[in-house]
Amino acid sequence: MRRDLALMACSLALAACAGSNPYGHGREYVPADGEDAYYDRAHDVSYEEIHRDPQGYAHELIGWFGVVSEVIKLPNGEVQLALDLRFHQPRHLCTDQFESSCRVTISERSGGPFSMRVQLTQEQRVGSERLNAGSLVRVYGEPTGEMDDRGGPVLKTEWFRYWPAGAYVTTSGSVSMRR
Repeated sequence: MRRDLALMACSLALAACAGSNPYGHGREYVPADGEDAYYDRAHDVSYEEIHRDPQGYAHELIGWFGVVSEVIKLPNGEVQLALDLRFHQPRHLCTDQFESSCRVTISERSGGPFSMRVQLTQEQRVGSERLNAGSLVRVYGEPTGEMDDRGGPVLKTEWFRYWPAGAYVTTSGSVSMRR
């Protein structure tokens, strides 16, 4: 009886772990809870268009992926994340036939610098899964019209999600991962 209860408890614990999917592992991109409204409204505006005329797109919601290169604390308690634009690959790379082995896949090369300002929660600031250099961010925001110190546009953040380093892959992973 005790052994059966112990096995049941282990099975439930494993099922709970397998069922939780905080990083949307799948063959294709899976919007997170609360992301759908932004995902559907985001305009497909290129980096070059925003870079040439940030004021012209000041009221356009855009959705970009970027890898954090620096986290800068601001006096008002927010942080400014310096990011390098990366292009999302519609078909994610996987290590085997199971979706749980798939990782959000982005281009290896940068499409240009940009920044976003955001207030981080305690969970996002500390711990092994904190948002820091090397994290991947999916940000939805509007260009402020400002340029950062690297010459990239600054986005006023409306919503974002992130993946710590190691929870996503770049296209360079195609040599060891399957599609």
